[in-house]
Amino acid sequence: MAYRGSNPTVVWLLIAINLILFIATLIEPDLISLLGLQPASFLDRPWSLVTNLFIHANIWHILFNMITLYFFGSYLSRLLGTKKFLIVYFAGGILGNILYLLLALYTPLASPYSIAVGASGAIFALGGVLTAMRPRLRVFVFPIPAPLPLWVAIIGGFIILSLFPHVAWQAHLGGLVLGLVAGYFFRRRERYFYT
Repeated sequence: MAYRGSNPTVVWLLIAINLILFIATLIEPDLISLLGLQPASFLDRPWSLVTNLFIHANIWHILFNMITLYFFGSYLSRLLGTKKFLIVYFAGGILGNILYLLLALYTPLASPYSIAVGASGAIFALGGVLTAMRPRLRVFVFPIPAPLPLWVAIIGGFIILSLFPHVAWQAHLGGLVLGLVAGYFFRRRERYFYT
């Protein structure tokens, strides 16, 4: 697929919004409960389905997410174009949040009072699309000294992150599934276009 008309500043804009809101939450920590996604208060704060994608828990959380957003986002926005990139990003994040809400309300061990924050569901959607469209793409994952197939990095990352406490694996799963499905359709259309 030829690179589409993309504007790389869209990735930088997303990163800038995340950084500005991260600084804002350091100054005013109450913003986390206002903008984060809490199942028990979702009906009172429905905007949190989107705003939580721009809120992060700590420096390592935002650092890891923004580095991954830069690399995946730069590549995918050139591959799909800005419009499709943004659709995948926000649809993956929102679907991940919906899955988080459903499982937090109906899973015995989950708490409806925990607050989910972070762009990870949206970023897993980007990784899922890239995995489906470019399965042979190889990436470096710190601290592994050799490149790995992207699908190994994405699936392995999902499994490893799911083992950590206080990680909204449901949001990661929702974003990843949406990304894989979208990537499958983008790849089929790409093959049809060039055959």
